[in-house]
Amino acid sequence: MSFSTFGEIMLRLVPTGQADRLRTTSLFAVDYAGSESNVAVSLACLKNKVQFITKLPKNPLGQAARQSLERFNVSMENSIEGGHRIGTYFIELGSSIRPSRVVYDRMESAIAAIEKDEFDWEHILKNQKWLHISGITPALSEQCAEECVLAVETAQEIGVKVSFDLNYRRSLWESSDTAKNIFNRILEHTDLVFGNIGVLKDVYGLTFNGKNPTDQTLDALRKARHLFGVKQLAFTIRDHSSASVNQVGGAVISEDEPIISNTYSIAITDRFGTGDAFAAGFLHALGNGWHPQKSIDFATAAFALKHTMIGDIHTSNEQEIHSIVEGNISGHVIR
Repeated sequence: MSFSTFGEIMLRLVPTGQADRLRTTSLFAVDYAGSESNVAVSLACLKNKVQFITKLPKNPLGQAARQSLERFNVSMENSIEGGHRIGTYFIELGSSIRPSRVVYDRMESAIAAIEKDEFDWEHILKNQKWLHISGITPALSEQCAEECVLAVETAQEIGVKVSFDLNYRRSLWESSDTAKNIFNRILEHTDLVFGNIGVLKDVYGLTFNGKNPTDQTLDALRKARHLFGVKQLAFTIRDHSSASVNQVGGAVISEDEPIISNTYSIAITDRFGTGDAFAAGFLHALGNGWHPQKSIDFATAAFALKHTMIGDIHTSNEQEIHSIVEGNISGHVIR
């Protein structure tokens, strides 16, 4: 199956000691990641044909970001060069009662400074089956927002399906109303929505019935499908015990009633990129024509498994994810 993703890939810097703090560390681990590029890598690791569309500066950091994707066989053929800098984000990994923290340094990054007509979407999306974007990219600049809308409009016109992850970053938007207006323009051309109850509360002001996150998510799926007019939605479910332990699950609605997955209790190594692993797992399942129950089980297993890995990207293969679905969660050594 052929997929395209569009967004920003950034320089990721994390203190080398897992419990180190940003204000006291003297050493950082270096990597490159971003929501849509994370999805691209996960899909490529699942043996799909994937291209990532972005703009990167013509300097060693831009080249390193490009190579970080190409080593997983993600095509960068239709990405462009230009601009002056790559966006950067710093992560302080939380533990126990101390939450994780993210500090962004991405203003005036190469992709935020894109100009009209730099991307030929009809050419880029030719022979593609899916285009995946998230709510982060349209927050970066006015032109990024217009580019996302143009990309999904073009995809719909030429028969490419669109998946949209309702990622909402408060620090990037002027207001939730601004985000809602852009999201709604994208949703008009969307076939599949990813999200969670948090974004529906923050952006759309919705409230949900239910005594626990699972019941609230099921109610959210029903309300969101009615609100957005999108047939299929797949949401992650998360119940926080602490920054170190979460209970995670997933649910999808594509027919009359939602379908839920198993729930996993996870000791967290790194929770960043987990929603992207979920999205990639579900898109892979759709590409294989799997039943919604098998699809949500696979996506949720990928979601859970990513929590155990350092870094934003999820590199598990199909067999490893299926093993989790089958109940092999004891962590016994494989010899």
